[in-house]
Amino acid sequence: MNRFVLLSVLLCLMAACAPSPARAAFARASNAEPIQLWQDASIFELIHALIDTARHRVLVEVYEIGRPDLISQLVDARHRGLDVRLVTDPTVQASRSAAAELDREGVPELFYPVDDAAHQIDHVKLLIADGEAVVGGMNWGAHSSRNHDYVVDTRAPTDLDRLTHIFEQDWSLSRGRPSPLAPRAGDIGQTAPGHEIRAMLRRVTAAAQTRILAEVYTLGCLCAGIRCRRELCSMPRRDSSTASCCWARRTGPTAVSTSTMSWTSKPRTSVQ
Repeated sequence: MNRFVLLSVLLCLMAACAPSPARAAFARASNAEPIQLWQDASIFELIHALIDTARHRVLVEVYEIGRPDLISQLVDARHRGLDVRLVTDPTVQASRSAAAELDREGVPELFYPVDDAAHQIDHVKLLIADGEAVVGGMNWGAHSSRNHDYVVDTRAPTDLDRLTHIFEQDWSLSRGRPSPLAPRAGDIGQTAPGHEIRAMLRRVTAAAQTRILAEVYTLGCLCAGIRCRRELCSMPRRDSSTASCCWARRTGPTAVSTSTMSWTSKPRTSVQ
């Protein structure tokens, strides 16, 4: 079982209509534009900038950390007197090595207490630097920059509050002092504890009027196999437009297979 955080509406829907990879410049979140979407290797430009400019805190929870440059940045931030803390997954060799190095340099680090019996991992990829947070799918591994991925960069106060509480919850749990957050409806959810993300995805798909676009590494977030596809593709039958559902999955080192389903429904009153 994966254990992860999701900014659901933004990552599920914005990623489907994001700019093409040819776009060279990405903008940081600001007061005027509090939420921005970043992709691929450019994500590390954002991470470097956030850690370099932080003045008070750098909180990191990540499944894999192995980039020497980011490890050095965390050490430097700690030496500047910042509150720097890391939660990572003990099942990843690179993360264990990075945690040991950070510990030698005086950076507080903890392993998330994964449940081996449940095949659990700590799949969170979260950085909080002062009043800005980055959350999404990009690991901090030595070769993670090769991956196709998205993150959301947010300064929205409600997002920051929820993400900070999730980090502190996981930090406390990793110290052996569980303090689970109560489930809360909103744009940010987590798994373990609770099933917030599953509820979010069901809510988003149920509200869809014309299309559902999904880009996922593993198609099993709502339910398993064909049952998931049937559920996704049976929901938005609400108006006279043609509704469609599309999913893609990798079938080999480079091959991707795509399946689609579409229909035209009879006119009826839309349900909001």
